This record gives sequence, structure tokens and C-alpha cells, in this order.
Amino acid sequence: MKKNMGGLDRIVRLVIAAMVGILYFTDVVQGTLGYVLLALAGIFVLTSFISFCPLYALVGLNTCRRKN
Repeated sequence: MKKNMGGLDRIVRLVIAAMVGILYFTDVVQGTLGYVLLALAGIFVLTSFISFCPLYALVGLNTCRRKN
């Protein structure tokens, strides 16, 4: 897998995942919506750590800096 996520993109995803986690564990978001958002947050964390987003690969998007 070739990296296709830049640093800012990874940080934004981790912040969103943390916010969703806080909302879920403080019972602001519950039920099916809570589970769906928690799963999405897990995907955000995973893709942030491996710096690869399959959806970006499908649409040809790359937020990494180009090497000279």
C-alpha cells in the first residue's frame, strides 16, 4: 500500500475519532447511531496509523507531500 494521507489529514481524523469516542462514552450519542459512529471512528484511527485510505485510492486523491 502506498501512503496517500498527509499529516494534517491524519491529525484531523484522529481528533474526529477522539470527539466521537468522548460523545459515545458520555452517553451523548447512543444506540445504533452510536455504534455506527464508533465504527467510523475506529476506521479513522486505523487509516490514520497506516497513512492509507482505501476511499482516497478509489477516487485518486492523495494528500501526501510530493518528494522532489
